[in-house]
Amino acid sequence: MQALYQWQLNHQTPAEIKQQYLEGEDAAGADREHFEELVTSCIEQNEAISTALTPYLDRPLDQLDPVESAILMIGMFELQNRLDVPYRVVINEAVDLCKRFGATDAHKYVNAVLDRAAKEIRAAERS
Repeated sequence: MQALYQWQLNHQTPAEIKQQYLEGEDAAGADREHFEELVTSCIEQNEAISTALTPYLDRPLDQLDPVESAILMIGMFELQNRLDVPYRVVINEAVDLCKRFGATDAHKYVNAVLDRAAKEIRAAERS
C-alpha cells in the first residue's frame, strides 16, 4: 500500500519502487513475490483497475485520498486476479490497512466499495 501511495505521488517506475522497499528494513519477513506482483500489476494495470472500480465509487478515484485509492487498487486487483485469496480476506486486509493508515472512517468506505465489487466479481464464491 505504501509503495502504491508513493507511486501516486511521484510516478516512479515499478522497478524503482520495488527496489526501494525491498532494500528497506520493513522488507524483512514480507512476502517478496506477492509484494512484487502487487506493485507491478497495480501500476501497469492502473487504468484497467481504475475503470473496474468506477461503478462501485461515488466519486472519481482521483478525488479519493491517495491512501484509500492505493488500498482500493490492491483490493480490486486481488478480487479480479487472485482467486486463491478468499474475497473476505481481501476485504478484511483492505479494511485493516485503512484503519492503520487511512482517515478516521475511511475503512467504512473501503469496506463498502470492495463488498459491492465482490458481490459481482466473486458472485460464485459468495453463494
